[in-house]
Amino acid sequence: MTDAPVRQPAVARPAATVLLVRDAPDGMEIFMVVRHHQIEFASGALVFPGGRVEDGDAAIAAAVAPTLPGAAFRIAGIRETFEECGVLLAHDDAGQLVGAERLVALEAAHRQALCAGEKPFAAVLATEALTPIPHAMLPFAHWITPADMPKRFDTHFFLAEAPPDQLAAHDGGESVDSIWIRPGDALAAAEAGTRTVLFPTRKNLERLAGFGRVEEAMAATRERPVVSVQPEIVVLADGTRWLRIPEAAGYGGSLFPVGLRAM
Repeated sequence: MTDAPVRQPAVARPAATVLLVRDAPDGMEIFMVVRHHQIEFASGALVFPGGRVEDGDAAIAAAVAPTLPGAAFRIAGIRETFEECGVLLAHDDAGQLVGAERLVALEAAHRQALCAGEKPFAAVLATEALTPIPHAMLPFAHWITPADMPKRFDTHFFLAEAPPDQLAAHDGGESVDSIWIRPGDALAAAEAGTRTVLFPTRKNLERLAGFGRVEEAMAATRERPVVSVQPEIVVLADGTRWLRIPEAAGYGGSLFPVGLRAM
């Protein structure tokens, strides 16, 4: 009799997630989308915009920020923000950020084809003489899907301030709804069971909930080192099962109820 082969963990695909924030009268808000129920990963969940890093993202990063750490992830975040939110962190030849009026024209000309994979992001930038701003994406967190999951992502989270005159809206494809919401209100909805919120999303919302204004959150993010997190299930001496993450990651502890994994 031979031993059954040991199943190797699925490869974690590189991905970027964007925490797009703005100041509002009642405090800082974050843009979140509701995933389509037919999407394989996180269907129906309230999530931050984001997606996989594409080959073209690395090429753009090499051209505009060859020495910037994680530049390809940042470019992916900028592209995904445009695809999923209709917000574009890019400037023109004069160094001016894309304004609201021009953004409307850019969306009409390119967003649908970009989302459908019919047009590369590099072609959009070249056609419109725009340069993405990877420095606007501040490294916020790094989460890797647990090794036992069949679909895994190596995800870098970035904090970015939404341009004041650009209106965010979901794409109607992967996302079926969107909302600007205070982090604390999103957490309250998850606690009440009216919103499905995944464990990494929940923990990053908790971290953001401690800030009242965008600049406060940005300043703290610039100073705090990013510690990689790959949750694992551990069984304590009393037989209870918990999720363990590094305490140094700054999420208020290292052990959390295992039931949060599905939230």
